[in-house]
Amino acid sequence: MADEKKIKKKSWTGDEVEILGETYEDGKPDSPIRWRKKFKNREEMLKYLKSGERYWFSDDWYGSEKRKTPA
Repeated sequence: MADEKKIKKKSWTGDEVEILGETYEDGKPDSPIRWRKKFKNREEMLKYLKSGERYWFSDDWYGSEKRKTPA
């Protein structure tokens, strides 16, 4: 961790503090992700897309982010 990029910024109190800068490495995937190859036929692909829409845009589902019964 000796090669960390650190940046000096002012905090909300006005003091100068040292924070971590960008710690990620630039890069691109080796090959594009071909999600369509996961499925054998058109029906499986449509089922996958519909379940994704239901997950993001519906109020009647119970996923890991929403409990069936309130806590």
